Amino acid sequence: MIINTESPDQPEVISMLERLDAYCAALYPAESNHLMDIASLLQDGVLFLVARDVDGRAVGCAALVDRAVAGDNYGELKRMYVDDACRGQGVGRRLLEHVVMFAAMSGKQVLRLETGIHQPEAIRLYERAGFARIEPFGDYRPDPLSLFMEKRL
Repeated sequence: MIINTESPDQPEVISMLERLDAYCAALYPAESNHLMDIASLLQDGVLFLVARDVDGRAVGCAALVDRAVAGDNYGELKRMYVDDACRGQGVGRRLLEHVVMFAAMSGKQVLRLETGIHQPEAIRLYERAGFARIEPFGDYRPDPLSLFMEKRL
């Protein structure tokens, strides 16, 4: 598997993001889905990573968003997804390792994320990687369907 920075507006990646959107829509109401659209992922301050298998097929993605709000300078993990057929093969772990590495390299001291309570595999992945639960951050508001986490870098 190879993980590189790529544009999120490629047909293969758009298809992956559409599957992620459908997955989230099946688990949570619209007001509990905090998804970034393609246009937002293309903006400055967003590093978009794509994991590809040995045949070059996109099998996962993740975004690192540079956040600086009222003196709070942190990175946020967004749009983390692994293709159903590739789950359990370490793709998510490797993507997360890359996001953590890039966040640290960019001088961030904290990496934060929001995820849903109905995604136990994702929650376990984040906890194993050293993320701890926190209160809502940034523009997020308390939501009984959301978990907020951070990792000190």
